[in-house]
This record gives sequence, C-alpha cells and structure tokens, in this order.
Amino acid sequence: MTVLDVLCVGETMAVITPAKAESLSQAEECLLGFGGAESNVAAHLAEFGYRTGWVSRLGTDPFGDRILAGLSSRGVDVSMVLRDNTAPTGVYFKDPDLGHGARTLYYRAGSAASRMSPEDSRAWPLEQTGWIHTSGINAALSDSCSALTEHLLAAARTTGYKVSFDVNYRPALWNADVAGPRLLKLANMASVVLVGRDEAESLWGCTTAEEVSALLPGPGHLVIKDSAKEAVEFVRERNLEESVCHVAAHRVDVVEPVGAGDAFAAGYLAGLLRGDNPADRLALGHSFAAWTLGTRADFRPGHGTRPRSYQQPAQQHSALK
Repeated sequence: MTVLDVLCVGETMAVITPAKAESLSQAEECLLGFGGAESNVAAHLAEFGYRTGWVSRLGTDPFGDRILAGLSSRGVDVSMVLRDNTAPTGVYFKDPDLGHGARTLYYRAGSAASRMSPEDSRAWPLEQTGWIHTSGINAALSDSCSALTEHLLAAARTTGYKVSFDVNYRPALWNADVAGPRLLKLANMASVVLVGRDEAESLWGCTTAEEVSALLPGPGHLVIKDSAKEAVEFVRERNLEESVCHVAAHRVDVVEPVGAGDAFAAGYLAGLLRGDNPADRLALGHSFAAWTLGTRADFRPGHGTRPRSYQQPAQQHSALK
C-alpha cells in the first residue's frame, strides 16, 4: 500500500504559451507545458523531500501522457491517476502581460478531470496518508467534483488525515454569488485554509484579515495572503486561544504571477509539516512564491534547496500528530 505524506487532488491541464513575450494573436511559436494548482503544490513538496502523490483523471491523449511523465520526473506519485478514453485532458492558454494584464484562457469544460467523484477516492490510500491538499478550483469543475471535495473534508474527521484547502477562486469557472457560499462552507471544514485578501473581498465582502478570520472560525490555521504586501496567519490553539502572525512579502521583479500562489502554499505547508513556527513557515511560503514569480513557468526546478535547519520530514511531521 502506498504511504504518502501529502496527497494532492485536482485537475492538471496542458499549458500553451507563446515562446516569446508576445500575444497569442501574434505568436508564431508556442511552448507546451502543463500546470494545475494541486499538482504544482505536489511537485514543490516533492522537491522539498516529502512523499507526495497527485490524483485526478486525464484523457488517453498525448497531453495526459505528458502530464504523467512530467510529474513523475519531479518525484510525484501518479500511480493512482485514472485515464478516461471518452473525455479529453483540459488545456489552457496563457496570453502574456504586455502592459494590459495577463490572461488565462481555459478549455476545460467536459474534461476528464471534471468527472472525478467521491467514488474515485475509494481507491486512494487515505488511511495511509497524513495530509490531503485540494482547492476551490476542484469544487468549481462540476457537481461531482464539488461532492468529492466535501467528501474528503468530511472524511478527515474519522479517517485521521488533515486537509489544507486553498480557496483559489476562479471567476472564469463560477460567479461569486454561487462560489461564495460554497467555498465558505468547504473552507470552514478544513484544517488549514489559504485565501487571498482580494479573493475574500470578491467572495464575502471582507476587506481585512480580521474580517476573514471572523468569517472562518473552523480552520486551526488560517492564512490570508495580501498580494505583494504580507501574509497573515491566525493559529487557533486547542485551548481556544488565538495567535496572529504577520510576515511581509519579498520585493520581487515579477516576470509572471501565475503559479506563485501554489508555490506559496507549498512553501507554507512544507514549513508547517516540519514544525516551523508561524513566522518561519510564512517566510518560506514567500520565498517559494518569489522564486516562481521570476519565471513564466508554474514550477521552477531547483528552488527547493534545503536550508541548513532542514530536517527530514519523516523525522518530524509535528503538524500531522
């Protein structure tokens, strides 16, 4: 039976982006890669030394082949991914930021991943997994994916694993009137929640970290990311006392922001899993994000170099106890 530190659940798609800094409408050459919020986190954590797996559905097409080979080469266990010969792997295109804002164009309706359901999880080693990571993107893909997300959160109460939930609101997938109540319910069921302050404002009308905290009393760890300003963590102890930690973001020359949120989540989780204090794990999240902001790729190999204070995950896992 597969034993994992972290199991990441969600859609990964093929990514097509211009080879040069030019718009899709003018580009003659493009690069083919892949990316997905949850698999990005899995790859970052694997590089940092954790045993990670990624589960989803992919089409039986070259895009699916490329995704499996790429994630496997990054140390991610993909053995439980299902292949669907009746639905395609999703695709998205990046239109670079040339002064008017970057655009992400999704072609994922009816994708293989949108067919995930609670039944899929029966084949996953949930009892041998300490941590599940997923996001609001998965909940937005379809009714069955939303049901799967809630199932994983509910099952955590009896199975013993913990769940980190990155809100990851995508307006292109659902509007705030529908997403707001659903994401609020799911987030309040999670052990750890990560949300952008701008997302919280769009979804729930919250303009400060304190307002978000009041709306989300459920998670033991609540992280609010305020773009290039700071990240704030609210830690709710078992004795009901709450502590708050603020850590300023790094100043970075941004090449592209796509993927930085996933990198932050991975860095923060890496620190949480190995028992770092709140300031150190937020700083690690900022560091992961800063590296990723310096590239057009969602994942930047080589940035997970272990600091001197690093201890092997298997020796600690204080957050899993």
